[in-house]
Amino acid sequence: MYEILTALDEARRLIVGVDSKLAEIVLLSLRVSLTAVLLASLIGLPLGAAIAVSRFPGRQTLIVVLNALMGLPPVVVGLVVYLLLSRAGPLGQFGILFTPAAMVVAQTILIFPIVAALSRQVIEDAWQEYRDQLRSLGAGPIASALTLLWDTRFSLVTIVLAGFGRAAAEVGAVIIVGGNIDGVTRVMTTAIALETSKGDLPLALGLGVILITLVLALNAAAYWVKDTAQRRYG
Repeated sequence: MYEILTALDEARRLIVGVDSKLAEIVLLSLRVSLTAVLLASLIGLPLGAAIAVSRFPGRQTLIVVLNALMGLPPVVVGLVVYLLLSRAGPLGQFGILFTPAAMVVAQTILIFPIVAALSRQVIEDAWQEYRDQLRSLGAGPIASALTLLWDTRFSLVTIVLAGFGRAAAEVGAVIIVGGNIDGVTRVMTTAIALETSKGDLPLALGLGVILITLVLALNAAAYWVKDTAQRRYG
């Protein structure tokens, strides 16, 4: 018990003192996850909106596939990305394996189905409510999708935040494609796993506290956005 308390106190000192190693790991984690969320949102939100307002052969199959992909095993995604980016793979010429770019690719693949599937559901609910009105105004599929994206923006923000939470807490895929290289690809989750196995509890606990704080802040932000939207727009 004494060792745990000592480790907690040392972790507190690392956080308060803004330890350089800890700060480097946290900043890299945020950079990788934010980039992945941005890319996943740029692809997933328009796709979700397009599926919501369109009717085409195979639409239900596509929806089922997107919903199923939300549960993609991270280690499988990591393995697939590793094979694609390895020297023998089709994308090996880019030489980005074991770099932050490879981690961004893996996280984007993991987050994209979540953003696309959940945004599709939100926008389709809005489409059912406003479809006749939009059609009476002469809005086509593209204009309708853009209008509904804006109208449901507060709900979509919570979806994006959920995607970021998934990315920030990911370990399986990023450790496969990133290699957990100190000072290059070591992020919070992989560092916690490594430092715990090494017995360096202060750093592992410090990173754990920051990660939990980040997740709590994201949930609070999502609740605040949703509550603000409901109070402002009913």
